[in-house]
Amino acid sequence: MAGHSHWAGIKHKKGRADKERSKIFSKLSREITVAAKLGDKDPDMNPRLRAAIQSAKEANMPKDNIARAISKSEISNDKNYENLRYEGFGPFNIAIIIESLTDNKNRSASSIRTILQKKGGRLGETGSTKHLFSNCGVLHIDKERCSDEEAFEIASNLGAKDCFNFKIYHEIISKKDDFYKIKNELEKKFGNLRYSDIEWRPLNFVNLNKEQKEKILDILENLEELDDVQKIYTNAALKNDEK
Repeated sequence: MAGHSHWAGIKHKKGRADKERSKIFSKLSREITVAAKLGDKDPDMNPRLRAAIQSAKEANMPKDNIARAISKSEISNDKNYENLRYEGFGPFNIAIIIESLTDNKNRSASSIRTILQKKGGRLGETGSTKHLFSNCGVLHIDKERCSDEEAFEIASNLGAKDCFNFKIYHEIISKKDDFYKIKNELEKKFGNLRYSDIEWRPLNFVNLNKEQKEKILDILENLEELDDVQKIYTNAALKNDEK
């Protein structure tokens, strides 16, 4: 299961255009607002909010933006957002899982379906692709913080499923239900982690040639432009230069 399938991990965080940065901040703000609305306003008492704020900081989102997103949770009672998962296929039978945070599921489904159909793919039924993925926790620790041996020992002691070593970080894979427990223990020991989230990881990756990759990347970019779309996962083998 080694390999990064999360679309946000494919693109490097630095050097993004202002328009792209604004789009990312908007999605992060929405997640922070909803997390604060559904739970405690204190990140220490609300794991989802804590994770959302950490993601915002990783994207260099200003503190004022984060504070405004939390405050907005107290006045945004006119909209009820839902976390919805859409499953579909791109060309070359590439499987795609799309997680959205939307106040209009019909709009979201229609927009996603349109993009996939125009690009040679299709929207599938619920459950049509998730069997090709594992829903698991993913946590990254900078290599400068601990050795390979220590990372494996910590992962084993915490009951993680696996541990991989990449160029600049260790990657620990956990069961979905164990994610926050393991994340809390790692943060106690190392402070803020390089990255942590619950992902859909492909059981197997599909290799593509250059032209096929470009078509899949075009689909992912179009899907990412949708305001309702928060995260995208695929079993296409796409290069991640952060390893």
